[in-house]
Amino acid sequence: MHCQRFGLDVHITRHARERMVQRRVSDAELAKLMETGELRHKDEQRLWVAKAFKGRCDNLICIAVTLEDRLVVKTVMHHFSWEVEG
Repeated sequence: MHCQRFGLDVHITRHARERMVQRRVSDAELAKLMETGELRHKDEQRLWVAKAFKGRCDNLICIAVTLEDRLVVKTVMHHFSWEVEG
């Protein structure tokens, strides 16, 4: 898998793949999330990407990723909400 948005190949960790199965997140949804989801950076290398998908009733789907020599998907969350900054 390749992410055009970041210009990097994608590596999905074993943990993230297990969470995708548990949370019924498809490869197609994951790809769409990476390309079009809202970004929040923790720092220059770590960030979250979240998106609501029509037809799902579990709020936002979110991935935690790191930008390395490839885009590493660390985990996949659902029932996600952004923390209020302030």
